[in-house]
Formats: sequence, structure tokens, C-alpha cells
Amino acid sequence: MINMSNRHVSRRSFLITAAMAASGCATTGGQRLAAAVAAGPRRSISPNEKINIAGIGIGGQGRGDLENCESQNIVALCDVDWKYAARAFNKYPNAKQYKDFRVMLDKEKDIDAVVIATPDNTHAVAAMAAIQCGKHVYCEKPLTFCVEEARKLADAARAAKVATQMGNSGQASEESRLTCDYIWSGALGPVREVHVWTNRPIWPQGIRRPAEADAVPETLDWDLWLGPAPERPFNRAYLPFKWRGWRDFGTGALGDMGCHAFHPIFRALKLGHPLSIEACSSDKERINPETFPLAEIVRYQFPARGDMPPVALTWYDGGLFPAKPAEIESDDPLGEGGTLYIGDNGKMLGHLIIPEARRRELGKPPKMIERSPGHFEEWFNACKGGEPAGANFDVASVVTYATLLGNIAQKTQKRLLWDGEKITNVADANKYLGREYRAGWEI
Repeated sequence: MINMSNRHVSRRSFLITAAMAASGCATTGGQRLAAAVAAGPRRSISPNEKINIAGIGIGGQGRGDLENCESQNIVALCDVDWKYAARAFNKYPNAKQYKDFRVMLDKEKDIDAVVIATPDNTHAVAAMAAIQCGKHVYCEKPLTFCVEEARKLADAARAAKVATQMGNSGQASEESRLTCDYIWSGALGPVREVHVWTNRPIWPQGIRRPAEADAVPETLDWDLWLGPAPERPFNRAYLPFKWRGWRDFGTGALGDMGCHAFHPIFRALKLGHPLSIEACSSDKERINPETFPLAEIVRYQFPARGDMPPVALTWYDGGLFPAKPAEIESDDPLGEGGTLYIGDNGKMLGHLIIPEARRRELGKPPKMIERSPGHFEEWFNACKGGEPAGANFDVASVVTYATLLGNIAQKTQKRLLWDGEKITNVADANKYLGREYRAGWEI
């Protein structure tokens, strides 16, 4: 039967521990975005009041995020392409409409919080501008485009005492809680290996920059869409959604799904920073400077934590998979995405012990962690003075570091040693921790 000797762990105690671990490696950041406005006093929101929310990037994922915020007040909307965003504009006709989030933050003084779902390259600059205006922030995953931005955002949010949440909604699920219940109650014994795979990329990668320029759609402000990214001519190869595969705009398959997949693993296994990261990919002869590879494997090594042993975490994308465990009795292949935990005393696929006979023998695990009211509800409660949300920026930044360090390992094709602040064995690789910004978009 499952060992029940470990005491119940609350969300609050986990979050405090994770935040303390994150702050130990945080660097001073949060320099002012050039075009951002000065922060004013923040409104205190009682539990019975509604939050005044603005959306930044509302044509795709952002529209779905706003639907999850409809219990609150949607007061302002911002998107650089008003045709792409038309459905959201039409759904919330009373919200003020903008193309430039900096103008919106300057003019709309009643905004309490923002929901950011722009392409990855603009996440940090929009989030930093909002934080410096005293706004609570919900930002889609990955939290930032580069490691240094994640550090700066976590520092700035902590200093401004704003409520934050990254958009990896699975962290609030019952399945993620069951994962903790099984592992913390000893059902698997010490866990030493984890394998994660995804069906991404589902957009073009492994391609070169188009030589020609297309006409910019009349409804799109291409300059604002580029934001901090290097200037280049518009081409239909970048939009919509296809930007994820381009190194100047997105963070590839790992950036897209890593923060979803890694967060439950980090929580259940109490992971912090990896000791080493290495990658192999379909870019065999020369790294494509424009787009991410068609497929890759990234290997992370994590140190022991308390009574938990070192862990090897392996990521697969582009149609690559780990070996199918013998405990899966079906002849069916592994699904398009999943997580396999391998412990000394058993294995778990997602939140399910395998094989099924072993799952029946163990029975339902004891509840070792409090349940979530919901991913967005966590953030709403935090905005109203409640406990930090489960993917607040202190926690989310550590998960983001790992995902983005994997991209650096792929780009350098070298095994990287990481001390929580810098790469210690390949000095030149540290330049990829940050980025260059177009003038006026610095943070």
C-alpha cells in the first residue's frame, strides 16, 4: 500500500518554498521599458469586487484567456492586427480598443490587471511595462523570450508586489495534484528518470528566411508586431501562429510546451535549477539561424533535493519518443504527448500508475497537496490579496529557465553546466541568456 508517512503539503507552503528557491538566484533587474509610463497607486480590490482587466494580444490564445476572465470586468483590449482581433473586439464592445499597449497603459488608469498573449518576443516587454504601472499580470507561456527576462520579471513583480500567473493552466488540474499525491506518498519510490514528449512542432521549422517581402495587410501594424525583435520585411511565412518556429519571434517546440509539461514535474519532484543541459537535433551539420530544428532531444540533469535523488529529465519533440515501457500492456504506440516517471518501485504515465494491476493494488493515493480552485481563479484571488497563484512569476521563472536553457543547448550543440546564474563551462554561450532589443523596446 502507499506510504502515508509524509505529511500533507499545502499550496501555500509549496509556493513559499519554491519562491525562496527562485529568489536565491535572482539578479537585480526590472530596468524601465523606454516607452512605459510611471506607475500610479494601485487600487485595493476586495474579494467581492471585480477586477478591471485589459487584454494584450487578443486574436488567438488571448481571446480564450479573456473568456476565462469573463467573471471580471473586461475594460480594454489591445492588438496590433484589428482584423485578427475582430472576434474579441466584437465580443467585448464596451472595452476600449488599442494597437499599442504602451498607449493603453498610459491612457486607461482604471486597469487593475493585464492578460498578455502576444508572440513570445513581446511577452517580457509588455509584462514589464504593466508591472511598472502597478498592474497585476497574467502572461502566457513561456514567461519570456530569454532567461535574463525571466529573472527581471520575477524581480520586478516581487518588488512591485503585484499578483502574477503564467499561462500553463495544467498546473492547476486535478491530474497534476494526483501526480504529487502518488510521488509524495511513496508509490513509485525514489524517482530518478522522467521522460517528456510532445507532438510539436505543428508549424513549419527547419526552413530558411524567405527572400521576398509580402505586402503588409492593411489592418496589421507590422512595426508594433515586431516589437523588440530585429526589423525585417513582412512575409506571410510568419503569421499567424507560424511565428513559433522562428528564432527571432518564438521559442520553438520546447518553449511552446515545455512550461506546460515541466511545471507538474518540477512541483512533484521539487526541482530547481538543472546542473547540466545537452541537446541533439535534426540540425546535424549546421545550426539553422532562422528556425528551430524539425526534431530534438534535450537532456537535463538535476541534483539531489533533500531525501530525493538526482533526476535525469529527457525531452523529445518532432516525432521522437522514449522507449515504450513494458508496463504498458496495449500494443498502441505512446500518445502524441505525455510524461513518464520512472521510480525504483514503479512507473507512472502522466498521473496513472502502470500497469493497471499495480494501480488497482495501490488504490487511490492520499491527498498530499491542496486542490486548486482553478488556474484563473488562483490569479483572481491573488489580485484580491489572497495567496500567490500556483504559477506566479517566482515559480514560473525557474521553469522558464529550464525550457530556454534547452534551446541554448540546442543552439550551441554542447553540454552546458549551469550554476543557477550562468553557464560555467562554455563562456560564449552566456550571450544567449539575454537578447538585443530594437531601440525603444528595452527593459
